[in-house]
Amino acid sequence: MVYKVALFASEEGYSVQVPGLPGCCSQGATEAEALDNIADAIREYLEVAAELAEEAQAELREVEVEA
Repeated sequence: MVYKVALFASEEGYSVQVPGLPGCCSQGATEAEALDNIADAIREYLEVAAELAEEAQAELREVEVEA
C-alpha cells in the first residue's frame, strides 16, 4: 500500500506525518531516515488498529475503494 506523507525539514532533521492516519508520525536526522521510520510507524499503526477492531467484537467487513 502507498501512503502520502507530509515531510517537514527543521534544524534538528526531519519530521513526517501521515495525514490519512491521525496521530501517525515520526522523525529522523535525514530525509531517508525519516521516511524509513514512518514506514515502520505505519506498519505498527495498522497492527494496533487491526487489534482494536478485533477487540471491538463487532462484525467486521472489508470494503474495497479504488483510488
